[in-house]
Amino acid sequence: MIGVTHYVALSFLLFAIGVTGVLVRRNLLTVLMSIELILNAANLNLIAFSRQLGDLNGQLFAVFVITLAAGEAAIGLAIIISMYRLKGSVNLDDAAELKG
Repeated sequence: MIGVTHYVALSFLLFAIGVTGVLVRRNLLTVLMSIELILNAANLNLIAFSRQLGDLNGQLFAVFVITLAAGEAAIGLAIIISMYRLKGSVNLDDAAELKG
């Protein structure tokens, strides 16, 4: 039987991979995907505890997080495309030069 402990362990693994990707990688697209992994880890926790408690609030919050992640991905991809057009690369070191 798969319990909440299994879901929390998987969520921790996804979160750890996401944080490692954000801290180690220099490619803006990889950092964006790592942030998506972190948000999916949070969703997994929300749904697992919602199922355990028999309450739908966690699933409702997960839908809101998915909506937030979709908006973040759209804006992030727009920034990546404009940065690639401007600089010719999507390296985070080049993004530091875009500060006002």
